[in-house]
Amino acid sequence: MLNIVEVKALQTLAPAGRLLFTTRIIRMFAYGFLSVVLALYLAERGFDERQIGLILTLTLIGDAVISLWISLVADRIGRRRMLMIGAGLMIFGGWVLAFTGSPFLLIIAAIVGTISPTGNEVGPFLSIEQAALTQTTENQFRTSVFVWYNLLGSLATAVGALTAGGLTTYLQNRGSTALDSYRLILASYGVIGGILLVMFTRLGTQVEPPIQIERKVGSRFGLHRSRPAVLKLSALFMLDAFGGGLVLQSVMAYWFFRRFGVDTAVLGGIFFGANLLSGFSALVAGRIAARYGLINTMVWTHIPSNILLILVPLMPTLPLAILVLLLRFSISQMDVPTRQSYVMAMVDPDERSAAAGITSIARTAASAISPTLTGILFGAGLLYAPFFLAGTLKIIYDLSLYRSFIAVKPPEEI
Repeated sequence: MLNIVEVKALQTLAPAGRLLFTTRIIRMFAYGFLSVVLALYLAERGFDERQIGLILTLTLIGDAVISLWISLVADRIGRRRMLMIGAGLMIFGGWVLAFTGSPFLLIIAAIVGTISPTGNEVGPFLSIEQAALTQTTENQFRTSVFVWYNLLGSLATAVGALTAGGLTTYLQNRGSTALDSYRLILASYGVIGGILLVMFTRLGTQVEPPIQIERKVGSRFGLHRSRPAVLKLSALFMLDAFGGGLVLQSVMAYWFFRRFGVDTAVLGGIFFGANLLSGFSALVAGRIAARYGLINTMVWTHIPSNILLILVPLMPTLPLAILVLLLRFSISQMDVPTRQSYVMAMVDPDERSAAAGITSIARTAASAISPTLTGILFGAGLLYAPFFLAGTLKIIYDLSLYRSFIAVKPPEEI
């Protein structure tokens, strides 16, 4: 059952906020749609496991660099304009990947285009939308707004994964080659980018920063008072993201294919269930945070999920591996809306785009390194190692975050 705060949080959204929720749903569907088949597509194109890992790394590095530029200039040049550029890069990435016959152009498209191998948010969208949504609600509703933002995004990712798995299997059963079925997914990803581009043109001035905001003395990269806290949080988030990057959703899909011979329809079903559980857990996260605080919720829901991550490759059968993975996803993302809310609470209004951008980019940059290491480990036959390493690093992050920030309270907890 929904509580009164969760209902009011949705009611407080302005039309621009509702439109941002809609674009989030469409975009996350596209990310889930792509992530199930991306590594499989690269394998069909003739890349080996180490090369696939390197391409995924380059994809995330490109996302981080472009996001850094867009996030730091968004409040000056215009948030709507930057969102439109991000959508344009989705079009470019999807269509070039789908239709080029050149490995060189394929790699360029992966680097420059907004491509999500994770099934999660990439590119400039998240940081800009966090800042825009925060200024449209009050402190007591902020966490609930981010809960809904992540819940609906996870549900859309789940549907996208299920759709991609079912569609590619259907096409292959009707005589299409695996390569052609995956190519259709990539082309469709570019079409969705075009839909988002049109929708972003309808955003008004409500998403832009207040006109009266002035750059503070000593401001650097858009930060001033909150710079030490944001940089420390960013360093911790990088550790978490590096661990998570070892087991991206596209990598997990490839691992299930290698370990158990799972086809794309089953893969779609697995990640539909995983993202569904992840989304609904966000509602629980909001209620836990209201009672126990944002940091406690981030840490003490995340540690058990990382223990479950370590256990996934130890399962001897496919059903047991799926069960443990689903249990893990049922609590693994509770820290996401609470993390976003905490960062926005700890900075001044004129620092929000920069703070969201820097913390998001730090995560993307750290996770970009990991797939190359995963590719090396897979290529050496160490299929279990990425799970063990990821879970261990993420637990270290949880304990470090708790030690560093448990005493630093957001306004609503003081």
